[in-house]
Amino acid sequence: MAGRRALVAGGTGLVGGLLVQRLLEDARYEQVHAVGRRPLGLTHPRLHEHMVVLDALAAWKDCPAVDDAYCALGTTLGKAGSRALFRAVDLDAVVAFARVARAAGAQRFLLVSALGADARSKMFYNRTKGEAEEAVAALGFPEVHVVRPSLLDGPRRESRPLEQLSLVVARAAAPLLGHYRPIHADDVARAMVGYAFDGIPGVSVHESDHAWERAHRA
Repeated sequence: MAGRRALVAGGTGLVGGLLVQRLLEDARYEQVHAVGRRPLGLTHPRLHEHMVVLDALAAWKDCPAVDDAYCALGTTLGKAGSRALFRAVDLDAVVAFARVARAAGAQRFLLVSALGADARSKMFYNRTKGEAEEAVAALGFPEVHVVRPSLLDGPRRESRPLEQLSLVVARAAAPLLGHYRPIHADDVARAMVGYAFDGIPGVSVHESDHAWERAHRA
């Protein structure tokens, strides 16, 4: 189980940043490769950074051999500015990263998706997330773990006033929300690392409440 090599995309985001930290703290990983358009601002002997813009992911030929690939790529419609640009990140870049990881030998692919993801949904956001899930599942990884978190809690770099207001309300109502209750981004990261070592073949979809339980399992 020791000596694994991880590849991470989206390490500058909320879940991705915490995920990189979790991987660097895990002695089972001898290398952690982070791919992104800007530096993480971290220094660690097992961390290797690769500067690649999202548009160029499909053509990236220098990816090192890896065992596990973690994808935390994602944006919002507001930040992207259009549906086309949103799909370029949450679908096209996700699939391009998955293909690079598969070519690099990754046996496990772990994807941060979203609660309600469904390729046949009438809702654009949910449909795009579902399409990404299906595209990744079709690439032939021995293991795929899709994590569908609900509203993410945690320290974001950018200000999202409406989301913060939603979090305040959701935190107060958490006992009544079931699997719609907010989940801390670090719990998502912890669950993903846990799934990578559970040895479950095929495609597994983990809803938010299951991810919370996995994060808190010994």
